[in-house]
Amino acid sequence: MPLYVAIRVRGTVDVDPDVEHTLYLLRLRRKFTASLYHSSQPGILGMLKAAENWIAWGEVERRVLIELLRRRGRLVGEKPLTDEWVKEKLGLNGLEELADKLLAGEIYFNKLKVYGVKPFFRLHPPKGGLKGSIKRRYGDGGVLGYWGSGINELLTRMI
Repeated sequence: MPLYVAIRVRGTVDVDPDVEHTLYLLRLRRKFTASLYHSSQPGILGMLKAAENWIAWGEVERRVLIELLRRRGRLVGEKPLTDEWVKEKLGLNGLEELADKLLAGEIYFNKLKVYGVKPFFRLHPPKGGLKGSIKRRYGDGGVLGYWGSGINELLTRMI
């Protein structure tokens, strides 16, 4: 079962209140933030589809997930997420093992909040810009909606 990454690519103006609430629940409260959700979490696909006019989402690969955790993962107090912290607090061998457990669905990223891990990632705007219209779906030459595994290329440019 895949691990989805959702990236908010549109801002906060003119958002329908129901969609805004869904984005709030997904922890995508600002432009260029990302969250991780496993497909086995109840209701996640419906929430992603309800907000797909404001986000880009797809399945994240292991190498991109490790880079995301290493470079953009944060603890409360803006401290970076490190191998040493993962070994000490979670009892795992490092960020690679954490990524494997996230991909397998053994650990949910948003549940790590009790350990002080921020449940979202702040990203840069993509290098080279967004390829396509910010108001069209991915299949129609835009950036919104479901990307499949193509989301990894966008995410790499934003880390």
